[in-house]
Amino acid sequence: MADIQGTYDDLFSAVPSGLAALLDEGDAGGSVAVLVDGEPVVDVWGGFTDARRTVPWQRDTITNVFSTTKTMTALCALILADRGALDLDAPVARYWPEFAAAGKEKVLVRHLLSHTAGLPHWEGPVEELYDWPAATSRLAAQPLLWEPGTAAGYHSLTQGFLVGEVLRRITGRTVGGFLAEEVTGPLGADFHIGLPADHDHRVARTLPPPGRDEDYTAGAANSDAPRTTATAFRLRDGNSTAWRRAQIPAAGGFGNARSVALVQSALACGGTVRGVRLLSAAGAARAREEQFNGEDRVIGMTQRYGLGYGLFGTSFGWGGWGGSLVMIDPDARMVVAYTTNQMREPAEDTRGLDLVMAAYDGLQGL
Repeated sequence: MADIQGTYDDLFSAVPSGLAALLDEGDAGGSVAVLVDGEPVVDVWGGFTDARRTVPWQRDTITNVFSTTKTMTALCALILADRGALDLDAPVARYWPEFAAAGKEKVLVRHLLSHTAGLPHWEGPVEELYDWPAATSRLAAQPLLWEPGTAAGYHSLTQGFLVGEVLRRITGRTVGGFLAEEVTGPLGADFHIGLPADHDHRVARTLPPPGRDEDYTAGAANSDAPRTTATAFRLRDGNSTAWRRAQIPAAGGFGNARSVALVQSALACGGTVRGVRLLSAAGAARAREEQFNGEDRVIGMTQRYGLGYGLFGTSFGWGGWGGSLVMIDPDARMVVAYTTNQMREPAEDTRGLDLVMAAYDGLQGL
């Protein structure tokens, strides 16, 4: 059995055993954390950061979590809404006047968070993703694909720029800057949007599914891959230095399971985690307010969306291209997070959900 590092409560032993099984099946490396009441009952990691299996995954290893990053950006928006600085029912153009172009004056902030705005596709070159003014200017000029609020289509890459520019207009800060100063800094959480170069040595580069190479672009209908309509987004783009440095708040976050679970525990614990109050209990509860329930035009499957999160029964969260996942259960005051550098084909990948179910087995013993 693969060697697993870290600590865990014996009641939750199925979780590290689950991670070990994934590594035994061929995954390179990963980390899993389960927090209850903001405190770790599982904090484990194992495997390797490289394709040759020569560099062990360490406690401070971080990796790109792709669209799990959306939960961080959503939390920042909910914090501003809770403070009264952001009105979720306001037109986006109130904060970003240029956005009203091409018939978008009726798009509300809540539409951005719930994938119902009508701007699901990135239509520029991949290189433009690394240029914030160019990316947001493109989206401000882009027409809608449907009347806002009437349909949903997963805004894979665009959501981060849309929400992020609203936050920037309000605060004068990037999403990554706001997150660092208002959330991860106070909590001591090792998560970054816009990764400084001095962290590069800790990054586990994302590895393609078996039989694929870095030109891999997932194309399954239910894939969470960042997609473009002009240029295919490849794994090698996600592994680039430009990607790490850029502010890509929908898919460019770097962290590990411990940091993801700690940050999102604020929403599992009524807005306060480890003595740090990020938002009120009412503000935290807003994440679960259903905005859409039906077939997602991009994913091609039924989805329920809250304010920045996917809704799954009474829990909520989201996952990323490659397999990362965070699930938040306020009723149990529990968060489960999984990060990995090993991609699998999306249609076959149940790793994150399997680890969530293992955590619930342990929860029954508390």
